[in-house]
Amino acid sequence: MTTLYKPVVDTSAIDTALAKFRRAYPTYDRTSALDELRAREYGRLDQLGQTYLDYTGGGLYAESQLRQHIDLLTHQVFGNPHSANLPSLETTERVEQTRKCVLEFFNASPEQYEVIFTQNATGALKLIGESYPFGPGSRYLLTSDNHNSVNGIRELAKAKGARVEYVPIRCSDLRVDQDPLSRRLDQRVSGRRHMAGRMGHGRRYGGNRGSKLFAYPAQSNFSGVQHSLGWIAEAQASGWDVLVDCAAFAPTNQLDLARWHPDFASLSFYKIFGYPTGIGCLIARKSALAKLRRPWFAGGTVMCSSVKAADVPGAGFLRTPGPPGYEDGTVNYLSIPAIDIGLRHIATVGMDLIHTRVTCLTGWLLEQLGGLRHGNGAPVIRIYGPLDTRMRGGTIAMNFFDPAGQLIDSRLVERFANRIKLSLRSGCHCNPGARETALALTKNELVACALSSHHMSYQDFLHAVDEKTTGAARVSIGLATTFADVYRFYEFAAGFRDVSLEDQMRAAG
Repeated sequence: MTTLYKPVVDTSAIDTALAKFRRAYPTYDRTSALDELRAREYGRLDQLGQTYLDYTGGGLYAESQLRQHIDLLTHQVFGNPHSANLPSLETTERVEQTRKCVLEFFNASPEQYEVIFTQNATGALKLIGESYPFGPGSRYLLTSDNHNSVNGIRELAKAKGARVEYVPIRCSDLRVDQDPLSRRLDQRVSGRRHMAGRMGHGRRYGGNRGSKLFAYPAQSNFSGVQHSLGWIAEAQASGWDVLVDCAAFAPTNQLDLARWHPDFASLSFYKIFGYPTGIGCLIARKSALAKLRRPWFAGGTVMCSSVKAADVPGAGFLRTPGPPGYEDGTVNYLSIPAIDIGLRHIATVGMDLIHTRVTCLTGWLLEQLGGLRHGNGAPVIRIYGPLDTRMRGGTIAMNFFDPAGQLIDSRLVERFANRIKLSLRSGCHCNPGARETALALTKNELVACALSSHHMSYQDFLHAVDEKTTGAARVSIGLATTFADVYRFYEFAAGFRDVSLEDQMRAAG
């Protein structure tokens, strides 16, 4: 199984595979500009011999992004925006310019939406969780397929007396069944349901008790499943506010907020264009933003506050209007201009071009991995989620199996990949619902594991659930991925054929 440790360079094999691939996916040839971009802006990958397939974990930055940002910082003086001196005013102008750039990139009307800068997508989700008007009689509905940062909102909702409910996903393809979702979104009598269905966008049926928030990912960070953006209007027609986590979707798909109108959309910019890290945003409809009630105030979120009048309602502090009222302390004002640079870089490349390339490469890789067999006919890989590119992104979760059907721990797979500088990811990927469904983990197993894990090490915890793995290997395709990258992963995966788990354990040392 030498291919697990050393790259096998067979130019004739890859040339043959590429020619066959181009015949099967003719639209790939339209993306040739991305090969030139890869050489010009992401050449460090080939210089270092790195095959990077972790774009859902983090995007890669172009070298020109760094040059432009450094040039800006070198020739300007920026100061804390909470002032009126010249460097502060320059900073404020840049921050507001970047807000406009974000709205333009996502085609969001400035009359309808605001941009609030946060530390990342998690920070945006925490802002909603702590500020949304949960309480007795209110509801928080979310799909089982969600990032932990969306799952975590349930704790804040439950603490305020809200009802929390999950919509399950199917074991077969990790998608949500439409009928159960629709029933949960609209639990009124059928006559009222039809009335709501005839109401235009943005209209809310007034008979619902309490505030209701529905949350789901536009694209799963675990399986790549893309959930319908049509759910937004369906939920809103039944009186729900809708939160869509766009962190995994936005890097390779056009999020058009002129077509789709979520109340809240969360994202991290580094996942789209790599640099800078540490900045995300909440894009919020102004009408929904008005519902949020922050549980505290901080520097920058208030125009003034008082100590002596702290006990007088309405006199203790006066919140800053607009987005700054939701941005705690001083925003990352030296990095925020790099967001503008990054978005312009992506706009120049073209999201449609990125999407086409990712779709083609994902389709080919799904086909090849699904066809890998041991000599006895047993599959080498089990893919979790859709096996084609319909309503799915470039994230593929999988596990490897030996000829006897024994599962190979995803951490072992990652260790082998590291030996040849192939970057993938292993673990549960902060998406417990998709993981538990994909791996058929039961509630009793998970409860038993959790109750006995308080004094466990992390390694012990990973093996506590009836000796089942708690994770999967994940590869994800992005802006700078080439056919050579996915072919190299296929070649790596093929190296597992006809090798027993015991032999692999020995090889791992």
